[in-house]
Formats: sequence, C-alpha cells, structure tokens
Amino acid sequence: MKRGIVIGSLVIMSSFLVAFKSDFFEVAKQMEIYTTLFKELNLYYIDEINPAELTEKAINEMLEDLDPYTRYYDEQGVEEVKINSSGEYSGIGAESHYYDKKLVISEVFEGYSAEEEGIKVGDEIVKIDDILVDDYDSDQISALLKGVPDTTVKLVIKRQKETLDFTVKREKILVNPVPHFEMVSDEIGYIAFNKFNNKASASVKSAFADLKEKGMNKLILDLRGNPGGLLNEAINITNFFVPKNEVVVSTKAKLKKWSEIYRTRYEPIDLDMPIVVLIDGRSASASEIVAGSLQDLDRAVILGERSFGKGLVQRYRNLTYGTKLKLTISKYYTPSGRNIQELDYTHRDGDDVPKFAEENRNAFKTKNGRTVYDGGGISPDIEIEKPELTESTEALLRSDAIFNFASVYYLENPSIAAPEAYIFEDKEYEDFISFVEEGSSNFETKTEKKFEQAFELSEKEALSKGIKNSYEDLVQQLQKQKIEELNKNKESIKELLSDEIINRYYFKKGEYQNHIAFSPFIKEAISVLENDEQYRSILLNGKN
Repeated sequence: MKRGIVIGSLVIMSSFLVAFKSDFFEVAKQMEIYTTLFKELNLYYIDEINPAELTEKAINEMLEDLDPYTRYYDEQGVEEVKINSSGEYSGIGAESHYYDKKLVISEVFEGYSAEEEGIKVGDEIVKIDDILVDDYDSDQISALLKGVPDTTVKLVIKRQKETLDFTVKREKILVNPVPHFEMVSDEIGYIAFNKFNNKASASVKSAFADLKEKGMNKLILDLRGNPGGLLNEAINITNFFVPKNEVVVSTKAKLKKWSEIYRTRYEPIDLDMPIVVLIDGRSASASEIVAGSLQDLDRAVILGERSFGKGLVQRYRNLTYGTKLKLTISKYYTPSGRNIQELDYTHRDGDDVPKFAEENRNAFKTKNGRTVYDGGGISPDIEIEKPELTESTEALLRSDAIFNFASVYYLENPSIAAPEAYIFEDKEYEDFISFVEEGSSNFETKTEKKFEQAFELSEKEALSKGIKNSYEDLVQQLQKQKIEELNKNKESIKELLSDEIINRYYFKKGEYQNHIAFSPFIKEAISVLENDEQYRSILLNGKN
C-alpha cells in the first residue's frame, strides 16, 4: 500500500519536468496539486508516514528519468560534496563503503591515524562509539567517523572471526590527487593523478617542478581511472602546456548566460616538452577535457583505450534548508568543436539509454589538421587493445568478489614482494576462481538472478516439484559457463586483483609503482617518447 502512495506522488512530481517547459500557471498548478496531496496523506493515511523519507524517494525517482549526474543532496550529502571538492576533511584516514547494512573499510591512507592504530582494508565496522551499524539503515553512518580534529572515536571492528576494539584520533586529512610521481628513465617523468579536486592543478604543478629538477624533459601524464571533478582544475592543468588565451573548452546551455568559452589565463610552464597522456574507459569528464584539448591542440599524444564519454556539465543549485540540486546544465565542446558524450539521455526509453552510433560520429580537425571524432569519448592516437569484457566479467566487477578475495589474501600472507617485483601468478588466479565457485562473494550474473527468481516463483505457485533436479543441473551449467566467460578476461582480472592486493601492503602509491614496472600502457608510452620521429609524426599527420 505504501509503495503505491510513493509511486502516486512520483507521478505527480514527475510532471514538474514537463511543467517547467510550459507557462508559469502550469508550474504553479502542478506544485499546488502535489502540496495538497501531501497534506492529505500526512493527515489521513492510516499509518504514520515519514514526510522527509517520502519526499526524498519522490525526488530521487523523478530524477532517475533524467541522467545519472542530476542528483539531489540532503544536508549530509552536501557535506560530502564539499569534502570531495575541497580535498580535505577531518577524519580517521580511511574510506569505507556501506553495503547490505555492513560498513567496511575500503581504503586506508598512509601516515594517518587508522593506519597507525592497525585498522586494515576489509575490516567491518560493527559499532561507532555507542551506535551499532546494524541499527542504522543508511550509508550516511560513515559520516560518524568524521568530526572535530583531535577528538577520538571508539570502533568495534570484526576481522574474520575476531572482534577488535580501537580508539582512533580524528585529524585533518588531505586527499592528495597525485598519489605518485617519479622518473621512469633518465629523461622521462611520470605523474599519476586520480581526481580533480581543488588541489589537483597545484599538486600536478608541484610534481612537475620536482621532476624537472631531476632532469625530466619528457612527460607521461596518467589519467587512467580518473573520473573527473572540477572544470576549472582541468583548464588550469591544460594551461600548464598550452599558450595563454587558448580556448580549452566551451559550453552550450539552455540559458544563454550559462553558455561560456573557457580560455587559458596564465603563462604556461612548458610549451615544448613531449607529453603522452594515458586514458582508459574509466577516464571521464575533466579527464576527457584535458585529454581532448591537448589532442585537439596537438600538444600531446593520447595513448590507451577510448575514454568513458561524459560530455555533460553540471552545476550545483542551492535549495531550501541546506539542501542542493546538482543538475546537468550544458554540454561541453573541445577546442575543435566536438562533444564526446557517449550516451544519449535525451532519447532514453526507460532503462534503455541509446549510444551515439559509430557511423553517425562527426569528423573534426585538430590544430595540425588531424581528423578526430565526436561522440563515444576520446579515441586515443595509439590504442592499447584489450579483450572486451564479457557479461560475466562485468557482473564480477559489480560484485565484492575481488575486494573480498584480497582481504582474505592479505590476512593469510604477512608480506609480498616489493611493488616493482610483485606479480599475481596464474596459480593465485586459480585460487581466486575457486574462491568465486565456493560462493564467497555476491557475484551473480543477470541470467542467474532471473533463473533464481523464476524458480522461487515456481515454488510459491507449487510448481517446482517436477523441475527441481533440472533447475539444479541448469544452475551448475550456468556456473561452469560463467567461469569460462571470466577466463576470456583473465589478464584484466589479474591486473585488478594485483592492484587490490598491492594496495593492502603498499597503499595507492604501490599500485602505480607496479604499473610502471609491468603496465603495457606505460611501456608503450616510454617507447613513443624515446622515438622522437614517431612522436612528431603522430602529432603532424596522425600516423603511428
């Protein structure tokens, strides 16, 4: 019954989307309808309702019909937004994720309280001070780990079969967007940065200066896995390598005042140094602005996999009572005039969001006359080919299987080789497959879920007796096929397992040290930078 009421309110609120395209009277009319309906519910519905919860559900359901970047934030969510943008907060020096009413440590930062007290990735937080996590039906419980610097928080933690008590001091945490940089040869420097908070450009500039002092005259800029962030930071970083007053990105919005052209504002720090920018399918938004502008201006060779394809810009709007709305206000365009948005949310049909077709991508020209294309992300100048992920592998990545295996591995192995030497062996991959087959995770494909739901329905309707054995045989065959599909992406899965395991021993920095030693992306980038003729040829005529 309650679900029906929520859906009813969603239908009314969803009409606002249409209403805003109409005249003011229609907007006012729909708002009044919702207000009167809400009053009637609150006064007369047989059970007590939670007005805040009901409204938030209605808002979130309405926004789901748009794109995934348009979101509503309550007061706590607004604080998280501030932290992500500022790059600093007061906490224990660990990240956590909330799943199935469990709060689990997902990353520990080197040199902060959590590490010093012995908290480990994979630890499940059972109690924060006097509050049991199990009684708190919200992922916002992790906010209780934050607080005033120099105060303490008491934690009860479950680690496999042990229950441990910790008292951890809160302190100022600086989220470094540049987890690692180093010289990878006598003349080639490497800088990895993984977020565009308001410290990104300053951190990249500092790393650049440090490497320049060590003899760097060629640069690898690693944007793989970087989901983006602040637009102005992307412009500032691009500005390091291109002249003042150069167009980096432009935006086109419904409101003319929000359509802007963004140019570089400062003198660059280097106009001549050869640069290779690394991207992959998880490089998005601000990462694509940096990669796309440097490609369009023929200032860097882009190497790796096609990027994510997010060509939309969001802006925060203040709402009442300390809440905010983040909404998509415009599309952005690289210097050549291309928009690299992959998914066409304007023509979505329920959960089905069409992609911009490959054959409909439009051609544009870089500064040197090279051909580049819009839609579908940034296509690299040099592509590192990797097998396409199977549906089973995609399901694996949505699960906690890799994370859980790494947690067990870490507790069973006191040490591993140094990051520059560590290799996740085939034998260990087989151990992982056994771990998955034993059901030690929530790894389940869509097909398995559908068959399970169908069998559960047959049991409710008393139709399962004759098909139980056939169903169990089918489940076994599906499990076998699922593992075979995983094996098609064996090397990619091994890389992810290696990263997760190395992080437990050597933190994020260790992951990048391992990449420098073994990643085909970095090996190819070094090869390109060591071949001056090849590098120039790519930027002049696009030939590799």
